[in-house]
Formats: sequence, structure tokens, C-alpha cells
Amino acid sequence: MTTPDSAFGGARKLECRVCQKGFSKAEHLRRHELSHTGSRPFACKWCKRAFARQDSLARHERLHKRKESTGRPSSPLTPISETAVDALLASDGADAPTATVRNGSTEDQIWGESQPVEGISLQNMPNVAAELDFELFWPDSEDLFQTIISSDTVNQWQMPLGALPFPPVLPQMGNPNSGSPGSFDERDSSIGAIPSGGSHQAVHDVTRMVTNLSSSVTAALDAVSITSVFLDESLHMFFVRFIPTFPILHRATFVFRECTHPLLLNAIAIGSLYLGPKDAVAKGEALWRLAHTAVATSWQTLITHRGPYDACKGVQLVITALLSQIYGALSKNRAIRITSQTFHALGFFWARHCGMFDTEPFSVNNLPSLDASEAEKEHQWRTWVSREIQKRALLAHYVLDGLIAQMSGENTSVRHATNQLGLPSSEAVFEASTADEWITRLRSEKADTTSFRSIFRSLFTPMGVSLTLDSPFSAFSLRVVLEGLQSLISDCDEDDVAAVGVPTKSEIRRALAQVHEMITSNVHLSETDRLETLLRWHAICLDADTNSSLLCRYVCSRYNIEQHVFGGGKGIKPGLDLIRWANTEGARRALLHAAAIQDIVEQLPRGRAHVIHMPSSLFAAATVYSVFILAGSTTVGLPRTVDWRNVLYNETDSWMAYEELSGSAIGSETRRYIRGDPPSFSKNLGATRNLLYELNSMQKLFRCLFSQWGVAHDMENVVDQWIALCH
Repeated sequence: MTTPDSAFGGARKLECRVCQKGFSKAEHLRRHELSHTGSRPFACKWCKRAFARQDSLARHERLHKRKESTGRPSSPLTPISETAVDALLASDGADAPTATVRNGSTEDQIWGESQPVEGISLQNMPNVAAELDFELFWPDSEDLFQTIISSDTVNQWQMPLGALPFPPVLPQMGNPNSGSPGSFDERDSSIGAIPSGGSHQAVHDVTRMVTNLSSSVTAALDAVSITSVFLDESLHMFFVRFIPTFPILHRATFVFRECTHPLLLNAIAIGSLYLGPKDAVAKGEALWRLAHTAVATSWQTLITHRGPYDACKGVQLVITALLSQIYGALSKNRAIRITSQTFHALGFFWARHCGMFDTEPFSVNNLPSLDASEAEKEHQWRTWVSREIQKRALLAHYVLDGLIAQMSGENTSVRHATNQLGLPSSEAVFEASTADEWITRLRSEKADTTSFRSIFRSLFTPMGVSLTLDSPFSAFSLRVVLEGLQSLISDCDEDDVAAVGVPTKSEIRRALAQVHEMITSNVHLSETDRLETLLRWHAICLDADTNSSLLCRYVCSRYNIEQHVFGGGKGIKPGLDLIRWANTEGARRALLHAAAIQDIVEQLPRGRAHVIHMPSSLFAAATVYSVFILAGSTTVGLPRTVDWRNVLYNETDSWMAYEELSGSAIGSETRRYIRGDPPSFSKNLGATRNLLYELNSMQKLFRCLFSQWGVAHDMENVVDQWIALCH
């Protein structure tokens, strides 16, 4: 039987006997069929380790050859400097493969073990060239691939010690010599002590359930044909595409072998979203499910892991939870999204249990001089990086907490205003690529012990008290502050009545005005960082005027449109009159923010147009546009320039009284628009927008987000139905 080959235009005449997949070469068919049998026929002649593929065995055996030739142990993770790679390519001629050097930057070097190779001589280049695997950025991706396809290891991840009420039959997860306990807390021996009398059937049922779960996850991995190259490319994209928008891991000191498998798999799953092949999403989902299963069943063991520079145990588990929830919250798969929402508070619990919030910060007294030994500088740098990553992971959980709470329709899982963590370092210090560069940059910065709790307190001080800090805010810090204000907004109802001890929306808008000043006047922010931060600022301001999730659910309920974007934590406000709402000051303020959101999304450079809050921000803007169109206001006139401070306040707000006295607010173009003055005043408004045309343009923007954040599929589907209603 012949099947067409769409990629090459030929015919695939060889089919797999199990899945009927077609192949053009017999060797490819044989290699594929091994994935069904689990066979690993290729054995290393030195250590007898078995491999499923001949090329994998060849890479492995090169390590033994290197050890014999040098007389010392070596590693496939030894990093090669960019200069060395360039010299290799030059010495090998024009036909040498160039996959290792992609962008010509430090980010794209091969990194692994903690020490970079120094002083590689040209005389040794031929040997190094023979040992380099030019196909992989991360040579250890091959080992991870072999671990994933090993059924024994997969089962081991899914059935940890102490997880079931009968003696475990699997080897202990992790390094048996690490000294880490095999369970969450070995002091509590009563956990899992279930009487055995008459429970044989229950044990049998539980065993079958775990076996079925293990089989289904393993089968999913086999079905999508994951390779070491896919793992390698995905991890590379994670660092060069995702991390610049969410700086929580440090590329220059990242060591593959020091990471737990669930952390790596979640990072790879996120990175897979930036790859082109259509099956990349299915592969990423399979890896996410494997990692999620490992964490859900083995967290008691993972929480005891401590890296060589970590301040406490459990740091990698908290980072793993963060990456898992980011992937899940924005996934196309609705079941994965719900799972992410269900588990999103666990990161905070694990962090508190491990004492991560109480870790002593890095002491500047330990900052070495530039004349110190390389070993000392390297050690202190990596110690500092570990503390910084730990802090950023915790702060990122606050950011994600606000995003997931908004999507799920629930309040945040923690009180953001009580966050006592200090500010993270500047991006310049965090992104240092060498120990010397880190020392130089850290010395030039003032020590800042300001906590986010004190920042929130300062934002709500009486009028006239300004916020002063010793160092400027980074984009990452501003996002933490914004999510704190978003959490306070969620504690207020639609009638602007706040819960006990929570600021009113008027006070929150005043705080938002101060944050806007902090964003626009910060000369240390790049233009892209400024736009990304303002994008979230506008979305939060929009929700301060009207709850976009409630508005969306009301419109969908009224017109019988099924939506899977927002959860139903809060009831739909009955009797909402769309025409009346569109003629309120709050609606006009929301429209200005919606227009600003659209403008910012269209201004962002292509390489940065995928921050995690973009889909929800864009959907909030589309919701406002749709309601205005359905209310009959298809064409609107907007101010030529917008004074955002005047947008935020009501004329009854006492904190703006001093501006009213001077007439600067009452007579402004922005205030005239917000008040809805008669047409004689509005004729000078210079920006006219056809909201139906703009909504069509937004629909295309959602389609651009499909590949990165699958939740945009459900958002675009709702927008498509709104557009149909508006015609």
C-alpha cells in the first residue's frame, strides 16, 4: 500500500505493522517500530548500556573514546566557547555543519557544567571537532530522551515510594547516595499506614489505576514520536524566546544535569510552543502530562531535592510548579487549563513548607573582588544566582496567581499586599554572562531592602506623600506590583464596595496613576519592556472600571454563545443594559484602555509579541469593543491625546481636588470625552475609530497568538461569534 508523502512529494511504500505509518526507507521503518516494542538492541561495548538508536549509541561511545585518549573522565556537557566553535567551523571548511551557532550571541553557546572551557588550543581542535555533536545545543538532551523512552524510568516517576498503602516494588527515585529522605517527611511514619485486613480488593483497584495511568502517559509519548533533537530545540527556544519575556531562570549558569526531570520537561513543553512543526503542540502536551504526573505522584520526593547552590530544599519543585502552571493556564487543551487552575496554589504551599520565604538574602560582604580566584568568583556568582532565581520564582508565582485568578473567576490564592519579599535585582545584573561582569554590575548598584509590602503601603499613603526608592523598578518588579493591585480590585464588587480592610476602587485608581508614572518615567526600561508593562497596566485599569470577565460572560449568556475562556466563580450580574452601560463614564474609560491595548499589541516587535498576559489583555479589549458595537456605537470619536491621570479619576475623587481647582482636569479634552459632553465639545476629538473594523483586526491578532498560547483559540472563537452578531 502506497501513501503520499506531503513533505517531499514522493511516495512512502513501507508501513509500520502496528500504526500503519508510512516510511520511504527501511532503516527509518525499523527504527520507528522499535518505539512500539521498547527494544533497545544497540549496546555499548564499554559499559553495556543499551540504546534504541544507532546514532545515540555512537554519540555515547565517543565519550568513552575521549576518556581513553585523555586519560581522564569527560562529559558531553563540557561547554565550548563561541570562539572555539567558530575556529572549528573555519578549520573544517565551508561544508561544516553550523547548527550550534545560531545567533552569534552568548545566549546560543553550548552550556552545561558549571565551568567554561578556557584556553582551547588550535592543536587540539581536530579532536574536539570529532567529539562535538553539532546537532544539539544541549548534548544531554540525548540522555533525557533515553530516560523518557525507558518504560522503567517512566513507571518509576509515576509510582514513588510511600505513595501507595503497600510496600513499593520500584527503586528509589533520584540519586540513592544523595541522603535525601524518600518521602515528604520521614518523621511522620503514620502517613500511609492503612490497616491491611479485608483491603485486598482496594489495593488491587489502586494498583490497576496507577498501572493504567502509567500506560496511558507512556503510550502518548510513543504516539508523538519525541526525539532528542526535539527536546534540544525546545529547550533552546525556551531560553531565547520565553525567558526574555519572563526572566526566572539564568541561561549562563544553567546546568542541565543539576535539574530534575519534571523541571526540564516543563521548560521543554513551553519551548515547544515556539517551534514551527504542527505536531510540536502534541509533543509538548505529552511532555507536560508526563511532568505533571511525576509531580502529582512524586512531590514528596521532589520536595527533598536540593541543588548544589540552593539555599533550601524544594526550590526546583517550586520552579517546576510555576512552569507547569504557566503552560497549563494558557494551553489550548481545556482539561489542562482546569488542571492548572486546580493546582496553582500548591507552589505557595511548598515554598512556605521549605522556608523559601525566610531565606537570608545574599550578603554583599561575600561579593568577591575582581582579583579573587576564578573558583571563588564562580562560587559566589552561582550562589547569588541561586538566591535570585529563588526570589524570582516566588515573585513569578504572585504574577501567575493574578492571571489564573482572573481566568478562573476566583480571587487570588494569597494576599498580595502582604508580600514581604524584597525587590529582585535589575535585569542588567541578572543577565550578566560572566562572574566578572556580575561583580562589576552589582558593585555599581545601591543595595535596596525595600519589600513589596512597603511598596503597596506607600501607594496608598495620604495624598501628597510620594513614593521614593533607592533603585528604579525593573519590568519584572512592576508586574508584581500590578498583580497586587489587580488582586485588590478583585476584592471589590461591581458596585464599587470593597471588602473590610480593602482599598476602594477610587484609591486603587490613584495607586494605578502612580504606577503609570513609575512606568513612563523609568529611563532604565527598554521600549519593549515599557510597552509590555503598559499592556498589563491598561488591562488592570480596564478591570478597575468594569469586570471584563463578568461582561464577557453576560454577553455570551444573553446571546447563547458558549465560551470556555472564563470560569464561573462569580455570578453574572442580572439585568445589565448594554446600551445604558455603553453611555457611562466607566464604559468610556474602558474603551480608551481597550484602544490603548490594541495599539500596544500592534507596536510590539514580533519577537516579543507573546508575553503571558497578552491573550487576556487583548480579549478584555475585544469584549469592550463588542459591547459598544452591540449597543449601537460602532463609530466612536476618541481624544487625539489621552491624559491617563484624568482617565483614572472621577470628579468626586478627593485626591484630584487640587487639579480641579486649577481647571487642568475639568477643561481637558480627555475629561470632556469621559463626561460625554455634547457633540459641540466632542467635534474637536481627532481620532475616529470604527470598532467593527478594529474587532476584525483583533481577530487576526488572536490567530497570531495561536502557536504560542493555545487559549487564544477559544478566545478567537468567541470573538468570531461576536463579530457575526454585530453584522
